[in-house]
Amino acid sequence: MNRELVVRSRHDSVDFALLKDGKLIELHKDEDDNNFAVGDIFLAKIRKPVSGLNAAFVDVGYEKDAFLHYHDLGPQLSSLLKFIKQARTGKLRDFSLKNFPFEKDIDKNGGINDVIKANQSLLVQIVKEPISTKGPRISSELSIAGRYLVMVPFSDRVSVSQKIGTREEKNRLIRLVKSIKPKGFGVIIRTVAEGKKVAELDKDLQNLQSKWIAMCKKIYKAPHPSKVLVEVNRASSILRDVFNDTFTGIHVDDETLHDQIKDYLHEIAPDKVSIVKHYTGSAPIFEKFGIERQIKTSFGRTASMSKGAYLVIEHTEALHVIDVNSGNRSNKAKNQEDTALEVNLLAATEIARQLRLRDMGGIIVIDFIDMTRGDHRRKLFDHLRDEMKDDRAKHKILPPSKFGLVQITRQRVRPEMKIKTSEENPNGSGQEIEAPIVLIEKINTDLERIMKGPNKNKGGITLNLHPFIAAYLTKGFPSIRSKWFLEHKKWVKVQPRDAYTYLEYRFKDKDGKTIR
Repeated sequence: MNRELVVRSRHDSVDFALLKDGKLIELHKDEDDNNFAVGDIFLAKIRKPVSGLNAAFVDVGYEKDAFLHYHDLGPQLSSLLKFIKQARTGKLRDFSLKNFPFEKDIDKNGGINDVIKANQSLLVQIVKEPISTKGPRISSELSIAGRYLVMVPFSDRVSVSQKIGTREEKNRLIRLVKSIKPKGFGVIIRTVAEGKKVAELDKDLQNLQSKWIAMCKKIYKAPHPSKVLVEVNRASSILRDVFNDTFTGIHVDDETLHDQIKDYLHEIAPDKVSIVKHYTGSAPIFEKFGIERQIKTSFGRTASMSKGAYLVIEHTEALHVIDVNSGNRSNKAKNQEDTALEVNLLAATEIARQLRLRDMGGIIVIDFIDMTRGDHRRKLFDHLRDEMKDDRAKHKILPPSKFGLVQITRQRVRPEMKIKTSEENPNGSGQEIEAPIVLIEKINTDLERIMKGPNKNKGGITLNLHPFIAAYLTKGFPSIRSKWFLEHKKWVKVQPRDAYTYLEYRFKDKDGKTIR
């Protein structure tokens, strides 16, 4: 199994595509204006507690107040409030917590008005980004994530990921972490810590403690609201969470970002630094790796699978519904039951991919093809669970119901990835799509202008445009491109671009610069 990360840089965002054996399984966008990313920590002010919701609305600087439920306050809220008050006034200079006296835990069944009040200062962490009409969801039970460990201030608990295989390894890691854990901090041991030595864990813990101290220094006389700890950039967070020995390549088209990723990889996996490559090819990086085409075929209302089967994916405000269809596969198996099992197993694999790719969350209901045999239903359920093991989002899968429906709940902490893949018919609704004559005439006019301008005697000219229009220009004899050659005595290279819309095109010079 080979994994590759392909990074495309734009002027206002960075796109990250995670490939597994060449197939797109995750797509992320890091936008410059995203000031409320999961993991960011703010010094905020309580706007007002609402006893009816047992929650409070908190001003973190977003247009809508953030939502803080009582159960997200954390048991050591009193200690946190005391710490913030002392740090803001300058009375506390030692942020290590080793000499800080802890307060009594709050009642886990208490009320919001008993523990916080309006205009109080509080450190809060984004646990769910603003989605739709809702503001961010926040927690005051802080955690700082590292490569192998997650550090939890004002706690003393050591826990370990359930995905770590054996009880012996879990006990070994807990024993090691307890020996190096600083007083006043709890630790969660991540899955990637499996097999690691104490020196690697200790280094990660020291880095996290340095982050905590640097964050606390910003609290002194800080205004409300203030971002005091920024989650690492999306490239580093993806590498931190998913990077392992199966990675064979990281391809980046921006030199600055390439250097940043290389530096980060040098910290977490020095022996893998050589797999980071700066892509300098003429074709766009997503097109070079076949990502653009996979995006267009994966984000529509229907998602095709092998052997003619396909999924229909419908979205509502409250849930997602996925219907499995056998397509023309129904004629190729011995009987209906075998067909249903085969298509359902294919669909389970594709659904697990689609959930990660679109980052779908909330309730997902899947209508698989009906199967009468109990062992086939169990096989499908086990296969779906195995396919979703690599999914980092918290999720729960229920066995098939008596109606053949499978229900999944999946954690949603960011807005769902939505990409429009359909294009309007440039000829008008109800008409067949054909290469618009007006578009070809416009391309002809631009080409004639270029041939009369300063680019006439320079190197080759390339025309980038939608694959449909590219085929229209190059097919047949004589093709339109051949006629251009006879007329202008200059060959125009026609280069299809999967990312272009139907009416979009650009002429490029020999250096790849757009000819205006």
